[in-house]
Amino acid sequence: MSFKPVSPDAPAPDALPYNRISRPLDRLLVAIGQASAWLWLAVLLVVLANVFSRFALSRGSIALEELSWHLFGAALMLALAYAVVRDDHVRVDVLSERFSLRGRAWIELVAIVLLALPVIALMIDALIPYAYKAYLYNERSQAPSGLPHRFIFKSVLPIGLALVALALLSRALRCSTLLFNFPRALTAPSDERDRTRSQP
Repeated sequence: MSFKPVSPDAPAPDALPYNRISRPLDRLLVAIGQASAWLWLAVLLVVLANVFSRFALSRGSIALEELSWHLFGAALMLALAYAVVRDDHVRVDVLSERFSLRGRAWIELVAIVLLALPVIALMIDALIPYAYKAYLYNERSQAPSGLPHRFIFKSVLPIGLALVALALLSRALRCSTLLFNFPRALTAPSDERDRTRSQP
């Protein structure tokens, strides 16, 4: 049984059509998600360094412990948009499997416009002052040997959610392309999809 990897920007079977806005936007978000994957390696190395320091040298490091949390959180926040673009996030598929592609597109479009984007906008609106306040006061860890400059990690929170908002906007535009042919779909997406899948 062989497995052929699919290019990150190749749509899944029975996927929504791309348009001139969603295609470059999705490619950008996929590139950011792939780049942020290196943060997981950094998390692993920091955790291993902390374990070695604690058990081999009998010297635990609060700074390393906090750094692992911050890197983990940053990797997670920056990967959320990638999950939305690739449609890899958790779904309740019990009902959606029974709907047609157009039916699912209607549900997604309404949910994105009326629920997801407004909630994310409220969260970003709350998190920007949260990060800016940490910058103004040069907030640092409460632990004496903890990390300084907490505004760096706190800034990742609204940035990550802004990327999710872009991913949802792209998804909504793809739903609109399917339902209303606006924006217009890119021509011959199936040829490109077949060509990408044939690559080893």
